[in-house]
Amino acid sequence: MARYDSILDTIGRTPVVRLSRFEPPHVRLFAKVEAFNPMGSVKDRLALGVIEDAERRGDLRPGQTVIEATSGNTGIALAMVCARKGYPLVVTMAENFSIERRKLMRFLGARVVLTPAALKGSGMLAKAIELAQAHGWFLARQFENEANADMHSRTTAREILDDFAGEGLDHVVLGYGTGGTLKGVGRVLRAERPNTRIVVCEPDNSPVLASGMPQPLDEHGAVSGSHPQFRPHPMQGWAPDFISKLARDAVAMGLVDQVMPIDGGDAMRCSRELARKEGILVGITAGATFAGALKVAAGAPQGSTILCLLPDTGERYLSTPLFADIPVDMTDDERRISQSTPSARFDAPPTAAPAAVPPPAPATIDADAAAFVANVIGDPAQPVVMFALAWCEFCWAVRRMFTHYGIPYRSIDLDSVEYQPGDRGLAIRAALTARTDVRTIPQVFVGGQLVGGATDVLQAWKAGRLQPLLAAANVAHDAGSETAPESFLPGWIAK
Repeated sequence: MARYDSILDTIGRTPVVRLSRFEPPHVRLFAKVEAFNPMGSVKDRLALGVIEDAERRGDLRPGQTVIEATSGNTGIALAMVCARKGYPLVVTMAENFSIERRKLMRFLGARVVLTPAALKGSGMLAKAIELAQAHGWFLARQFENEANADMHSRTTAREILDDFAGEGLDHVVLGYGTGGTLKGVGRVLRAERPNTRIVVCEPDNSPVLASGMPQPLDEHGAVSGSHPQFRPHPMQGWAPDFISKLARDAVAMGLVDQVMPIDGGDAMRCSRELARKEGILVGITAGATFAGALKVAAGAPQGSTILCLLPDTGERYLSTPLFADIPVDMTDDERRISQSTPSARFDAPPTAAPAAVPPPAPATIDADAAAFVANVIGDPAQPVVMFALAWCEFCWAVRRMFTHYGIPYRSIDLDSVEYQPGDRGLAIRAALTARTDVRTIPQVFVGGQLVGGATDVLQAWKAGRLQPLLAAANVAHDAGSETAPESFLPGWIAK
């Protein structure tokens, strides 16, 4: 165990793990698992290196906004670094990348500007440059910034050398993406382990590096559009539609011994197999790199040692094809397991556990609680009121709906600290039940009229009954929103 002054001090020093259940008898196969970085990817190294280099050079001023184009992992990593260091962050990202990445960046405080999928990676890069110039923001330039490669030379490469000190390392297998890992690690291995072959993987249907065709550049040497050999593929962030400057440098420096094509289906299959046979949760890009390592291992000489770099965690891919075949509901096999014992089943009444008993209501209705309920329901200054529980999922469904449609409301959270002294929340709930003859929560009122519980409110909006009530009570709301109200229900019940 160790203690650190900040989360940034935990970046790097990721483990190398032997993949003994996959290695052929004649070789040793290892993986460097970059998901152990605090934000779950190798891009944590890049983000810290770029930001601290800019600080040292004076290119990044205190409080200045940072902007970058990203498929997600760099943006998440920058969001962490910027949060800790106090810089606002804006990222541009093509709309077709996984929604988990958007949410993670926004959760960390970043703002996410989406670009049309048809414009691909070069489109989101052009947007980032345009915004940086328009607003005077610091552009991280991950695809060309030498601080990216330098960070990998100082950390990733040194860790690899230390982990294999005194023994052979015949092949290192990786993708290229920004080119930072390739250039930074490659040049150190060339200098200190010249016999180590560097194998770079890319999608088989998008042979950008393997084609040998130059990347289109403008008169200033900047990327001017998609590489002519680029085709869409499932490896998010692994091989953009252009060859970055850092990747072009690595090729020019002779750091690439072999370019290996990888099928997208193989990438996803290998990602799943790593999870199920080694317990290592990685994304599609890591699966692709591992697929390349398996190809290398199959043809490697006796006694070879192979290392592949697994760039990120599988949790970045929940909404992608990688998890498309993973069911949410129980499978037939799981139902059979459930039905093998009598309790807690959906196809039979419970037998082992008693039904939940609601809190006992007071024998008499408290006059102060009844007056409170009447005053809240009849308050013209806050005509939309919800009697709720603080962490009830159905209460949160109504809150989300009201917020989305711009409906101001008051929530009386009966289980909150405010209503705990003297069991006041229980007394108010009893008075509410006595008034409405409804025992469930939430209960929503508009202009003194009971609308009902969560599903009642959502259905009233969908049927057009709620909007006139809001208008009659002079409550502002977005009547033109086309969002389906049932989408606000908890994920386990929404259909």
